[in-house]
Amino acid sequence: MFHQLVNHNDDIRRLVEKGYAVGFDSNYLVIRDIPYLDKNKELQIGAFISKLIFIDQLHVQLDDHQIFFCGSHPCQLDGSPISNLGGDVTNLPLASEDLVVQRSFSNKPQSGFANLFDKIESYVTIISGPAIELYNANPFTFHISETITESVFKFHDTLTSRAEIGDLAMKFKDEIIAIIGIGGTGSYLLDFLVKTPVKEIRGFDSDWFHAHNTFRSPGKQEEIELGKRKAEVYQKRYEGFRQNVTIYPKFILSDSEQDLGGVTFAFVCVDKGSSRKKIFDLLIKMHIPFIDAGMGLNRDKGPISGMLRTTYYSSELGQEVLAKQLAPMNDDPDDVYQNNIQLSELNALNACLAVIKYKQLRGFYVDDNAFYHILLSLNDFHLGGEW
Repeated sequence: MFHQLVNHNDDIRRLVEKGYAVGFDSNYLVIRDIPYLDKNKELQIGAFISKLIFIDQLHVQLDDHQIFFCGSHPCQLDGSPISNLGGDVTNLPLASEDLVVQRSFSNKPQSGFANLFDKIESYVTIISGPAIELYNANPFTFHISETITESVFKFHDTLTSRAEIGDLAMKFKDEIIAIIGIGGTGSYLLDFLVKTPVKEIRGFDSDWFHAHNTFRSPGKQEEIELGKRKAEVYQKRYEGFRQNVTIYPKFILSDSEQDLGGVTFAFVCVDKGSSRKKIFDLLIKMHIPFIDAGMGLNRDKGPISGMLRTTYYSSELGQEVLAKQLAPMNDDPDDVYQNNIQLSELNALNACLAVIKYKQLRGFYVDDNAFYHILLSLNDFHLGGEW
């Protein structure tokens, strides 16, 4: 990545040619070997970390005027802190263990910065100037460093780096997710989870992709998809975005242990109670925690009413939650669930509730209530739960 970015971005090339110790870490620009004075007027070496905006895989641009710094607060020749830097004490998770961000700085010239080269030059003048004058220190070491951060994505994950949530994203790095049922809710679950840095995603659905599926399926719809297996449609739709996503044209049955080997979490999105019962029994037997997402919608002459449900079955208490009969386990033809009213906005909302609950369980989101069973009433938008 280093040489490609240097070759395609003039401001980065200028930094390298001038001798800055340029590198990249977790989709941030890194400038090492930055000399500065501490409060005792001793020479110290720090590093700059700057956010990048990836326009595409090869071209980047300046994000903002702020910069992160690995080091204590730089001081002037008399040992007093440099006063025009702004910013505050902070931290930023990086892949390189020797890069420890301690603070951020904000020093914006009236006209702003035109590019990354101008930004780095300005901060070096302010921060390294006293060290250069007192010790003849040299920030131009021509060192090159790059920390390769393994990623399942085929695009640079600057969503994570720009939001400064790399440490939270790491909570998913070993997760192997199964999505059982890629219908209305399951397809939106797949869309959300594909963009989550989990290690692997396995989807299971043997049904066909027909015209009605296009009205409750995320992403661009292509006429060529009609009449194909859902597995083929969704495999093609997402394999260009990330690695380790495989959609299998099969149903999960009571004897599907091999298909779920190594799975750390599952989502169940099926509309038949009898199928749900077999899947639940298998997941509980294999000690795989899972979330079941369901909708009960109906129309009695007037507008549509109903409930959205998200129920979590832990690996320890799955059998106890199952005994509460919170999800339909039969194929009663009179069950309102079998009316099969499904709408894209409700499928997406149902999937949102399930994904948010999963991310709460993994410590990505705060979870004050720790509900294992969540009901959202469409009628009054009341959200209730059990814990």
